[in-house]
Amino acid sequence: MKTILYPEKKMWELLCKRPVFDQGELTQTVQNILNKIKKHGDKALVKYSAEFDNVVLKSFKVPDKEMEQSVLQVSKELKGAINTAKQNIEKFHKAQFLSEEIIETTKGVKCWRKNVCIEKVGLYIPGGSAPLFSTVLMLGIPARIAGCREVILCTPCDREKKINPAILYAAQLVGIHKIFKIGGAQAIAAMAYGTESVERVNKIFGPGNQYVTKAKELIQQYGVAIDMPAGPSEVLIIADETCNPEFVAADLLAQAEHGADSQVVFLTTNQELAKKVENEMKKQLNKLARKQIIFNALKNSFAVILNSIDECIEFSNMYAPEHLILFVRQSKKITGKIINAGSVFIGNYSCESAGDYASGTNHTLPTNGHARSYSGVSLDSFMKKISFQEISIEGIANLGPAIEIMAEAENLTAHKNAVTLRLKTLDND
Repeated sequence: MKTILYPEKKMWELLCKRPVFDQGELTQTVQNILNKIKKHGDKALVKYSAEFDNVVLKSFKVPDKEMEQSVLQVSKELKGAINTAKQNIEKFHKAQFLSEEIIETTKGVKCWRKNVCIEKVGLYIPGGSAPLFSTVLMLGIPARIAGCREVILCTPCDREKKINPAILYAAQLVGIHKIFKIGGAQAIAAMAYGTESVERVNKIFGPGNQYVTKAKELIQQYGVAIDMPAGPSEVLIIADETCNPEFVAADLLAQAEHGADSQVVFLTTNQELAKKVENEMKKQLNKLARKQIIFNALKNSFAVILNSIDECIEFSNMYAPEHLILFVRQSKKITGKIINAGSVFIGNYSCESAGDYASGTNHTLPTNGHARSYSGVSLDSFMKKISFQEISIEGIANLGPAIEIMAEAENLTAHKNAVTLRLKTLDND
């Protein structure tokens, strides 16, 4: 991981750009998959499962027997940990369920909003070497709290046609029973368009590789919503001499193990500290199972030495990280200056892993600078807000003349007439 010393501010924007990968061929490949699924449904799913996952499936839905067996295959210790996480995630997300008051904007004009769940949602859960059963909790729990009528889940199976039992256990725990053995861009297509086996949904959630991410981006053109634009996972850490360098190194390495295309950034004002963190990373790296993935991710990563913690915050706001960790003196006093971040972790003991698993906050967060304009997944992500209004005779009398003037100024005479007719009936009365 390279270190950059005191870069001029005019260079910051360039440093904040994420690694760029050629997407031309990727877009065409994924679009072809979407088109085939849309046209041929399950037949195309069978083809792509064989081609990409090396498995031939006659049916995609996970049978009840496999669901039941998964409960027995998960250890007591892991069940306990998953249940702890579930309780905390539920507690945090239930607190987001707020009712709104009726507001009288003008005498006789009452306006309000109603929370309504999205009826059908689809969740995508990556499998492979890192089966993200934690994401089942992060997405399934708010979906159920919101009251979504249909929740389906797609995740790839292994070559023995099995899904990681922890994924199935977590799904059952949060009340998801429609689970399909489908991975990659084809899973996104199946949920977006519907097939003979998979029901079409209104919104799709969940992380994935570059094919999944591109598929989510493309299906928006067909009226299917997604949770947010996504990209490789990332963390930015700001630290001063009060930090524990061992902890800083551990958190940088933890985020780097998500994938070779992940990026980690370290900001400090202390060159000696940067060197200590680098040495700690080298010591810890050799003990980690995914060290080659981490090593490749560190090629895209860097440390920056800046003049002050205020400059570090300013740089961070420009970068807009998915995860931001503050290892600095009186961290809480500077949180008011943070305006662009997916999720913030404060202090030496607030490791990013806690947010990934069990603290209660959601780990599905905007990446690639999208924290400038997007929030992470929350209860609101699974809901719509419908506005209502009720206008009495007194209300139309008070507000009508203003509406007439505005409609006429926009040359929308039918709009004006809809008000004028009502006002005339009042005159007749």
